[in-house]
Amino acid sequence: MPQTQIACPRCRQMIAANVEQLFDVTADPQAKQRLLSGQSNHARCPHCGYQGRLATPVVYHDNEKELLLTFFPSELGLPLNEQERMIGPLIKQVTDRLPPEKRKAYLLKPQANLTYESMLETILGKDGVTPEMLKGQQERVGLIERLIQVTTKDVRSELIKQNEKIIDEQFFALFSRIAQGALGSGQEQIARALIDVQTQLLEETEYGRQLKESVGELEAAQRVLQEAGQTLTREKLLDFVLESQTDARIRAFVSLARGGMDYVFFQTLSEKIEKTSGEEKTRLEGIRDKLLEYVNDVDKQMEARYKQAQEFVESLLVQEDVENAVKANLENFTQDAVDIAQQMLRQASEKNDYARMGKLQKMIQVLQAASAPPEVMFIEQLIQLPDAAAVEAALSQNEAMVTQQLLDTLTGLATQMESQSDNPEAKAMAERLSEVYKIALKISMKKNLG
Repeated sequence: MPQTQIACPRCRQMIAANVEQLFDVTADPQAKQRLLSGQSNHARCPHCGYQGRLATPVVYHDNEKELLLTFFPSELGLPLNEQERMIGPLIKQVTDRLPPEKRKAYLLKPQANLTYESMLETILGKDGVTPEMLKGQQERVGLIERLIQVTTKDVRSELIKQNEKIIDEQFFALFSRIAQGALGSGQEQIARALIDVQTQLLEETEYGRQLKESVGELEAAQRVLQEAGQTLTREKLLDFVLESQTDARIRAFVSLARGGMDYVFFQTLSEKIEKTSGEEKTRLEGIRDKLLEYVNDVDKQMEARYKQAQEFVESLLVQEDVENAVKANLENFTQDAVDIAQQMLRQASEKNDYARMGKLQKMIQVLQAASAPPEVMFIEQLIQLPDAAAVEAALSQNEAMVTQQLLDTLTGLATQMESQSDNPEAKAMAERLSEVYKIALKISMKKNLG
């Protein structure tokens, strides 16, 4: 998002900030995250040290949930008619973007919010987030702020001990979003402080130690699967799972090889169970129960990802100029979104929905015409580096590039090379890509943890 030059609220020096007044989730699914995470309308002055939310009017829109919210900061001291004059064009922009069949009565009655916090509560409330959940979130945010402010390791350790009950999965997820936001907005000092805090949290909390173990088990499972290579079968995958010494290793195999854990896989496991008895049977049944639980978790995550990708594609299809809309959002296209677009095109073709087919064809043409994905270009640079240390340094310096898409691209390229078993050069390239993947996976996990 382009930054705007504004006057610092305290010292009046000109500074750069992400200023955004319209958060239209229907047109831009990422807008909600920018609002809730504080990526927008937050200033940090390098001159006087001021940090805080900017006093700017906000309009929030979500057609699916029939939400049209407004917030006008009281500190601006403008009369009602002037507030309406400023917010009116934003609401008109929301309405104009919608096709006629989606223009409903809620658009005529925007919900005004007296405070910024009440607007956020309304948005989160529609997602099923209760006031109690919000209170817990605020406690976690407050703890993160205190941990950053404390510079002495011993004092920080005591603070961690006193609050370990709230240092859980939600805490680390929130910590990760705040760290990414700090990095994305150029707040290097805060980002460095967060890295120090993260290291201590991983060492001194129960949940942190579990996360560290998960990273190690994921890397170990990856090595096992890579060594199996083209000889990997469902039976061999099942053997790997049954040999696992920890639940974290089993979960790692599920996350890496979910596609192989189908009906035949579980049928084979059930047959093994029927042939055993006593403690071994109990052990195998326990593993089956865990597998089913972990597979269900992975499927839910995948379903959520595909839903988000579908909403993103649909938000572009409602634009008058689909081609320009796609070009403007190329960086937001994930492989999931591309797959969804191609799936939608097949469905539209089967239904002879020519209007939808035309829009989807334009979308896919723009995607195909775009230059090589940045991940591929980055990988080409990485494989030219002399050794693993240089690769790790390059990945660490370009941490924003270390995404799931980069990992998927590395895996896909390595698989292509491995399939050319009679080609020594392809085999060498596959090994090189696998080395890069291992390093990228390690950095990705550390990034997700913090």
